[in-house]
Amino acid sequence: MRYRQRGGYTPAEQERRERVRLQVAEWFEAGESTRAIAARLRVHERSVTHWRKAWSEGGGAEALLSKGPVSREKLSAEQWQRLDVELKRGPLAWGYVEDQCWTLGRVKTLIGRLFHIGYTIEGVGKLLHRHGWSVQVPARRAIERDEEAIALWKAEVWPAAKPPRRTWVPTSASKTRPGRD
Repeated sequence: MRYRQRGGYTPAEQERRERVRLQVAEWFEAGESTRAIAARLRVHERSVTHWRKAWSEGGGAEALLSKGPVSREKLSAEQWQRLDVELKRGPLAWGYVEDQCWTLGRVKTLIGRLFHIGYTIEGVGKLLHRHGWSVQVPARRAIERDEEAIALWKAEVWPAAKPPRRTWVPTSASKTRPGRD
């Protein structure tokens, strides 16, 4: 069992993880080894060791219960569905004419306008990742892109700015014998 790292867990995912830890508590009581439990769940042995320590020091399965959500979502399921629809409409629908990208700051502003709920930039990033949104990459190149200017820059400017390549051959400190390049 592998846990997805997507910017936090939904309440359902947290509940599922708690059930796994409670199952592990039963295996601890049955005397199963850390290695066997880790192999069965396909998790790292350190995780099982951490759970075992909490189980033994905390008085059993109660120590493995969830401590609650790390961060509770401020948006309800209905609000998230509405936000998802608005995000799919695109930034132009919300007056962002200069470039057609959703930024975390813009999404934060959109959430504030729609629902009067405040999120931090980091919170918006976690919210979007949790619901399957990822970093936008333009689908096509900009019309303004100048291929000739880019080729010229790569040929003339970049080699002058780039430091010389280091060689694997050690250089000589001798005044009579120059080092190899």
